[in-house]
Amino acid sequence: MALLKCAHRSLDLSRTQVMGILNVTPDSFSDGGQLYRDQSLLLGRLQNSAAQMVKDGATILDLGGESTRPDAKAVSVQQEMDRVLPALEMLVANIDVVISIDTSSAALMIEAAKLGAGMINDVRALTREGALEAVIASGLPVCLMHMQGSPKNMQRAPEYQNVVQEVSTYLLQRAQLCEAQGMSKEQILLDPGFGFGKTLQQNLQLLKATAEFVSMGYPLLIGTSRKSMFGELLARGVNDRLAGGLASVAYAVLQGAAVVRVHDVKETVDVVKVIQAVQGESGL
Repeated sequence: MALLKCAHRSLDLSRTQVMGILNVTPDSFSDGGQLYRDQSLLLGRLQNSAAQMVKDGATILDLGGESTRPDAKAVSVQQEMDRVLPALEMLVANIDVVISIDTSSAALMIEAAKLGAGMINDVRALTREGALEAVIASGLPVCLMHMQGSPKNMQRAPEYQNVVQEVSTYLLQRAQLCEAQGMSKEQILLDPGFGFGKTLQQNLQLLKATAEFVSMGYPLLIGTSRKSMFGELLARGVNDRLAGGLASVAYAVLQGAAVVRVHDVKETVDVVKVIQAVQGESGL
């Protein structure tokens, strides 16, 4: 059993876990800031959304206050903290599940750990000043993601000689740096970063290589939900990409992904359950 220790909770990563996405941003790419439009109702709506995701089978909720969609505008650390910390406090008090914080800010990591966050999910792989030290001090597990460029420019003609090799090398280097600074290998997850500085073909190559990433020895997180790769591949709008996302989830689960990060929790949990049931009957 591969247990991921998340503050006062643990997750069994020998079975794929489903992470539900909660954005408290006015410009997130998928929900368009749906939870943010009426700030007076934000926390109530957020709690309802979180409770539904947990009811539907999510074992992790990923809370973020900075949009990292293509061409997203930067926000100050204070803005991000003002969005995330009240929401985190409410979730910790009312929702019995691991709360992951989607941030690159060391200050937010530190405060979130104090308030009961169970995990850090960093699209910049702890490259911002103080982030690595903050995670180590918190004792929380971290997911390190690959991104070429920044949200402002990452989708402007990304180039690789060999996308799988370059992404895996980068992630391994970041993970080894974390370990060299005292972090336990068992507390590190990796994410290839679908849509973060990748073309459609590059995203497909990364997905095809899921088993290669798993073989690196770290739990793998896959985040393809509603991504533009399905818009391009299937000619679907952002809210009409469920089938494409579920197909990618099914492939990733069959290849050994430990966590899938999604907007559509109920449907994803059904896919994961069916695959796990078949694997169980097959003795796999």
